[in-house]
Amino acid sequence: MKNLATIGALMMASGIALGAFAAHGLKARLEPELLAAFQTGVQYQIYHGLGVLVLVALSLFSGIRLKAEAVWLVTGALIFSVSLYLLALSGVRTIGMVTPIGGSAMILGWLLSAKKIWQEMS
Repeated sequence: MKNLATIGALMMASGIALGAFAAHGLKARLEPELLAAFQTGVQYQIYHGLGVLVLVALSLFSGIRLKAEAVWLVTGALIFSVSLYLLALSGVRTIGMVTPIGGSAMILGWLLSAKKIWQEMS
C-alpha cells in the first residue's frame, strides 16, 4: 500500500504542476478545444490520485484490501489523462480513441471498490 499511496500523491503533485503548465504555458498556444482536453486530463488525474489515497486509507483503517481496485484507478487515470495530454499537445485527434479505455478502467476500479466495500462491510 506504501507504493500506491506514493503513486497517488505523485499523481496529485504532477496533476497540479500540469494544471499550472496548462494555465500559464499552454493557454496562448493551444486552441480552446485542445486546452479543454488537456485540462480534462488534469482533472481526472487529480481526482483519481485522491481516489487512490482514499482507497489506501480505507484499506489501512478498515482492513479491506483494495489494492487491485486502486491499481485499476491508477492504470485508468494514466491511460485516460496521458492520451488527452498527447492529443492536446500533438493535435492528433486519433489519439483520443485510446481515452475511453482509460475511462473504462477507472469505472471498473470504482465498481470493484464498491462491490468489495459492500461485501466486506456486510
